[in-house]
Order: sequence, then structure tokens, then C-alpha cells
Amino acid sequence: MPVLFETLGGGGIFFKLKGRDLSVFDESTNSVRGLRYCPQEQSVFKDEQSANALVGHVIFRNKMLLVEHTKPNLLKFLDLHPGNQANGGVMFRKVEKEKNTEKQVEQEFLVNDAISIVKSRPIDELLPLAMSLNIETNQKNIEIKRELVMQAKRDPRKFLDMLNNPLVNARSSVMQAFDFNILKNNGGAVVWHDTGKMVVAIPVGQSYVEVVTRFVMTDQGASVLSEIERQLEAMA
Repeated sequence: MPVLFETLGGGGIFFKLKGRDLSVFDESTNSVRGLRYCPQEQSVFKDEQSANALVGHVIFRNKMLLVEHTKPNLLKFLDLHPGNQANGGVMFRKVEKEKNTEKQVEQEFLVNDAISIVKSRPIDELLPLAMSLNIETNQKNIEIKRELVMQAKRDPRKFLDMLNNPLVNARSSVMQAFDFNILKNNGGAVVWHDTGKMVVAIPVGQSYVEVVTRFVMTDQGASVLSEIERQLEAMA
């Protein structure tokens, strides 16, 4: 079965890997030995190669190198090469197909789970998430769901984590409190719109929505969140 290797970062269309003047520690002999790739030799260790051994080229094309099982010396050379990520190198690595397949399947499952939630949940339950994702909520429900699906596909794990995050619901309530004139930003502080009583001070340069959201998630601010939710429910 062929083995696929890929360069890390650079490489471009054509990348030639150094094939001589390399030294590696050989655990079988407990010594440092010279390493080089010679296609016609049985060994990749210089001290086991013939005097007239010809060094071969190891070339990655389009950042990839596919090595057939008929080239065991090349496989051995790449496995031992100091540039291999498995040996602490930063030049190339072996592509683990099974691991990649598992990641792809897991990613697909996450996307399907996220999309299923968007499809099945009523729009009222999805609005807090939409607002946290800066999705315009003054549009048709199907358009909101369409944008949520796009977000779910982009980063399904983050999307699912946000769905049941209390902070998301709190931020949504805070944002609505400003929209419906329950709270207002009064320069360096957020106050109740009707009484003008200060809710929390806003440090210079910080988002007043985020400051209030963090505040209402504390024990001190829990009563503020309760009052916001009470007023929002009364408006419904």
C-alpha cells in the first residue's frame, strides 16, 4: 500500500529534500550514523552502502510525495529523516489517512447535528444565537435560519457549543434591552431607561453590551438580568 507524505508550510510546486550529509541516532546500534538515500542500495545507512553508491533525488511535487511499497529504502529514509515531523522536524510529515478520515467523518456528523438543530428548533429559541453571531434578526425567519446554517457549516463545534451557552442567552437579553429602551448607554455607564439609575460603569474602550453581559452573569448582576427578562416578557 503506498504511503503519502506532505510538506509542512512551504515547498511550492517543486521541493527537493536533502538526501545526503545527514546524521541520525540509530537505536539498534546505539550510535550516530550517516543517512542518505541511494535507490540501488539495500540500506539507508552510509556505512552499509557500497563505495560507489549513487545518491538519489527525493522530490515533492505540489507539496506531495507518494511512495510505493516497492521502495522500502525510500520509506525507511523518510521515516528516519530529521526533517520528518515525527522526529521533531518541520519539513514534512506522513499523511495518516485513517486519522484524516475519522476527522472528516466527525466533522460531517457535527455539521449534520448543527443543521438538524437549526431545522427543528423554533425561531424564538434560535434568535439569541443569531444575535450573538451578529446575524440581522429583522428579516424573514427562513433567511435567519439560512445564515445560521452557513455559520454551522463554517464551524459546527463552536456553533453547537454556543447553542446551550448561558452567556449567549444573556447577551441576547441585554441586546434586546437596549433595543426596547429598557437600558441605555449613558456615556461612561449603562443606566435604566425609565429611572436613570446606574446599572454598571463602562470602562473606557470597552463594549457596553459585553460589559453588561458579563455583569448580569455574576451574582451581583443576576437581579438585573431577571428584571430585563421580566420586562421583555411583558412586551411579548
